[in-house]
Amino acid sequence: MNFFNSITVTAGLAIFSMLFGAGNLIYPLLSGVYCGDHHLLGIIAFCVTAVCLPISGLMAIILFDGKYEQFFQRLGKIPGNILIFLSLMLLGPVLVLPRIITLSHTMLAPFMPVLQDITPINSFIFCLIFLSITFLATFRENKIVDILGKFISPALLVALAVIIIKGFLTPGHLLPSSKNEFEIITENLTRGYETLDLLSSLYFAAMILHILKRISPPEIAQQPRILSWIALKAGLLGGSLLGAVYIGMSYLGAYHGYGLESARAELFRDIAFRVLGSHGAFVIATAVIMACLSTSIALSAIVAEYLQLKIFNNKINYTWALIITLLACIPLSLGGLDQILAISAGPLLYIIYPVFIALTFCNIAYKLFEFKPIKLPVLITLIVAIISYYFM
Repeated sequence: MNFFNSITVTAGLAIFSMLFGAGNLIYPLLSGVYCGDHHLLGIIAFCVTAVCLPISGLMAIILFDGKYEQFFQRLGKIPGNILIFLSLMLLGPVLVLPRIITLSHTMLAPFMPVLQDITPINSFIFCLIFLSITFLATFRENKIVDILGKFISPALLVALAVIIIKGFLTPGHLLPSSKNEFEIITENLTRGYETLDLLSSLYFAAMILHILKRISPPEIAQQPRILSWIALKAGLLGGSLLGAVYIGMSYLGAYHGYGLESARAELFRDIAFRVLGSHGAFVIATAVIMACLSTSIALSAIVAEYLQLKIFNNKINYTWALIITLLACIPLSLGGLDQILAISAGPLLYIIYPVFIALTFCNIAYKLFEFKPIKLPVLITLIVAIISYYFM
């Protein structure tokens, strides 16, 4: 079997677009803006947590044959189920989906004169439009990989490539950084945390394997090892694309982000306008829309399937579970960007996220090297994270 076949490439592109959401348009740019002439060191540190961790999550779930319940329940059935519920709520209506909606509205507002002002009414109208498009792209679950891999991801990559290549060709101003190397490394490791892509990858891998079983030819669908190998190659392809785009965007931030240090949601839009000029509005809007929709589609499908199967115990169908998931995103989406970013940088991230990291690597070690301890390492990680957040 060729290393790259059509299924592998489609799935790899789908994984890239799943992981590359609205926040991913901002964080690597922030890395470049704040690191200046040390932007290469900064983006390497950023990629450790923003690329290597998601690939590790993909690998871990693939080793568990896509059964994320088994992955989490090595801690015990009750703690495992609590972590599943907590992580999916974070990825869904409690944090990530509202963050995608709010960021996308802020970045797209200049292209929509009717909804340009960020008022509660305009935010509500934009939210309904965005969620409606997400629903139309998501309610046929079997089509998600095709939609992401064959349509959204190529459009996203082309738009990003145009902006990044033009940025390389356009003279910029590389400013020296006032931060030392230790500060650059620690800040960017933390910034990579804020993508939350490790959490996403745990469920994306399960969804990819699940869908691959449905869409692959019978001679492949009935062989778990082949499916796992395809998923692993797709994950490496998606992760490589993610890293390449991050490096390019860090360069854009370093060379074209001067004077924009206070910008966050508008950073990508403002830098892209500097590089492309006003005639690049279509390219900028395409990148924003594709990035926001890709992750929104994938996360909505995962949370909806969880609600259907685990919370409602199959008493409602997938479509109704999807509608409930999307409607639950509305309240926080209207709270404003500052509120959502404050939640993103709070204890939910810096205490809970290290627990998922420890769980992931313990489970990889368990599958590859028969390393059995898991409760104690995870407990120690939780205690250290609490002490670090509140007392250091």
